[in-house]
Amino acid sequence: MSGIDWNDLKYFIAVAQHGSTLAAARALGVAQSTVQRRITELERCAGRQLVRRHASGYRLTEFGKAMLVHAERVGSAAQALQQHLESCEREVSGVVRVTCPEPVAGRIAQTTLLDRFHARHPRLRVEFVLSDHYIDLMKGEADIALRSGDTDDGELVGRKIGDSVWALYASRGYVDLHGAPADVAALSQHALVGFDHTMQNHRAAKWLAQVAPDARFAARNNSVLGVIGSVKAGMGIAPLPLALGDAEPELVRVLGPVPELTRIWRILTRADLRKTPRVAAFFDYIVEEIDALRPIFGG
Repeated sequence: MSGIDWNDLKYFIAVAQHGSTLAAARALGVAQSTVQRRITELERCAGRQLVRRHASGYRLTEFGKAMLVHAERVGSAAQALQQHLESCEREVSGVVRVTCPEPVAGRIAQTTLLDRFHARHPRLRVEFVLSDHYIDLMKGEADIALRSGDTDDGELVGRKIGDSVWALYASRGYVDLHGAPADVAALSQHALVGFDHTMQNHRAAKWLAQVAPDARFAARNNSVLGVIGSVKAGMGIAPLPLALGDAEPELVRVLGPVPELTRIWRILTRADLRKTPRVAAFFDYIVEEIDALRPIFGG
């Protein structure tokens, strides 16, 4: 039985069941010549004749009858495996780890998006990995990212799900005391709130360093939520996403939107995870819900 192709057993079983290569071919949806060729190859590997042709059709040899018992067991096992795989495909279960900035997760949690997802997939659980830094999907630190900004990782696949638009904000108390800048050039005359060294590569940090290199910083933070807190406390002016700045009643938009800070939001995952049931379930759901996500990302 050296070198046997187990796929050939289904042709053998079909001939045994239907009594001819023509009927077996019809049942399997293949050409009659294919059935004949695969039976011949199976006989070659077995080293014995399995069927004989008679006027009324094909009959199994004594060796063929003995082999049929074992072939049918293999066929039953293969069918059971296929049914198991299909069942696993239907019953998506497990954990999907989703990374995004903390404010985004908070805004999603305030909607019914997650409730509706869990109602559709009751055996699947979403676990957020919250960070303003990019979590490395390729190292397996998360399965899916909801991310704004540029990505040059060619091993990730994704879809656009919204726009990230930024403007400059200050507290009402700050504006009452110090006024609002007339333009970007006037930022150097105001106290600013920005990111610390851990976030120095953020586009907002780079933009402030470019347009107001000599400005005085009243506070630096390692997260967007930290920046919001400092601005609400009246410490200075800072660039913020419209979705967050406009949602704070204590804040006023003093400049913008700023075109240089506009980026797109994407949902991203690794190419090898994209079609796995648990990841595909959440990825496809988010794409379906783009209209519901727009105010979360864009304000």
